[in-house]
Order: sequence, then C-alpha cells, then structure tokens
Amino acid sequence: MQILTASFLGCFFALLPMQPSPAPQNPEGGAAKELEAAFAEQGIVIDLEEQLCALPVQVCIRRDLLEYVLVTPQGAAHESLFSTVVSPTLWNAALVTLGAEKGTNVRWTEIEPKPSEEERRNGAPTHNVDPPTGVEFYMYVAWREGQETYFYRLEDLIKNLERGRSMQRHGWVYLGSRMVQPDPEQPAEILAAEMEGNLINLSFFRAGNTLFTACLEDCVFQTIWAPNDSLIPETGSSLTMFASRKRLSHLPAALEKNLVDLQAK
Repeated sequence: MQILTASFLGCFFALLPMQPSPAPQNPEGGAAKELEAAFAEQGIVIDLEEQLCALPVQVCIRRDLLEYVLVTPQGAAHESLFSTVVSPTLWNAALVTLGAEKGTNVRWTEIEPKPSEEERRNGAPTHNVDPPTGVEFYMYVAWREGQETYFYRLEDLIKNLERGRSMQRHGWVYLGSRMVQPDPEQPAEILAAEMEGNLINLSFFRAGNTLFTACLEDCVFQTIWAPNDSLIPETGSSLTMFASRKRLSHLPAALEKNLVDLQAK
C-alpha cells in the first residue's frame, strides 16, 4: 500500500494544474475525468461538479458507546460506528481536491480568575472550550435493501444519550490530520490519520490527528454517544459514506447505482 499510495499521489498532483499554492484544486476538462477515474480505482468516488466524494464503509458497532465515527481496521474500531479499508492519505487527497483546507482543532483555555475550590465542587468549569473551526463538510450514509434505498444524514445514525434524541445536525470540520515521523531514524513522514487509523472523531481530542472532527458543544463528553441501532444495519454490513461541501436533499442518481444491495449478500 505504501508504494501504491506514493504512485497514486504522483499521478494526483500531475493531473492538477500548476499553481503557486500548495493545494491546487478543482481541475477541469480531461484532467478532471482522469482524476475521477484514478480515485475510483482506489475505491473513492469523487464528483467534482457535485462537490462530494464517497467511500465504502462497514458497520463496526451498534450498541456500545462511540468516540469515533470512522476508522480503518488498525484504528479504534471498538469505539467507532464505521470502518473503511480506503487509505486515509488517498481520502485526504480527494478532500483537498474538493477545496478542503486545514482547520483549527478544539482548544481549552483556563478561566481567569480560577474558580475557588468550593465553586469547583459545585460544578463550576475550570476551562473555556473553543470549538473547532474551518471548512465544513456535510456527512451522509446510504445503502440499498432490495428496491429500497436508505439515505441519512450521519447525525441521524448517532444518539445523544444526554439529550435523548439523535445528534444535532451540523457541518463536520476538516482538520486534515498532521504529518508525523513514525520512525525517528527515517526522514519520511506520513499522516497521523494513516498511522493511527482514526479518521473522524465524535468526541473532542486535543491531538488533532483525525481528518474530521465533530464540532458541537456536547462533544466535550465521551460517554453520551451511541449508535442509533434501530436505523443501522447489522455489524459488517457494507454501506457508503458521503462527504459533501453542500447540504444534500437527496442522493444523486448517478451515485445511487453504486450502492451495495444488502439483500443480495
């Protein structure tokens, strides 16, 4: 996969128009078609006109608490709703093509003056939480069962146990992970998301190693999120996740034909 990824990324940047910025975007004409085809070979469907991309996912857990939405098999699958075999580096390349730019992760700042010990015992906060900010994508999940197509906002598939309803719909902030050096004796760097296998976090984490983060006030908590198991197919089911730069009212017909039919399994 390392060789395949490097080869693909070489083609990826070769197909993009030369620009002075480090993140060329939105190729046109033949280059756009070639790029879409190159991504499709790696399991990623990208639609430059519709400003969205799709990747295959599988259901991980349906009844335990969640801290992540999407991981690879080497990530925290025991705490994630979905997993994917698509390389985080390649998915990140697709997101950059759609105009993603690194955002700012959540930050905790101490409250001044500090609350007294008695105030802390009574529940007074010690820190302010500055939520993540940056380019937002809207997340959707779809699958087919026979003649029926199911298409949901990602948040509809997640329960907020504290509020007793599904997660509030919102835009998921693109963080873009960060580069790390897995071997101190080698200069090569890779995305932290590639190394750790965690792609979308639900609860806030300081490290900012994922590609996306939720950005709701309730995301400071790690024990209030659970799958909405009444809507989600069985563990191991093959679904499709979409990341879109704009809100969608329906699944584009051109993408519906690629959905896996769960009844055909």
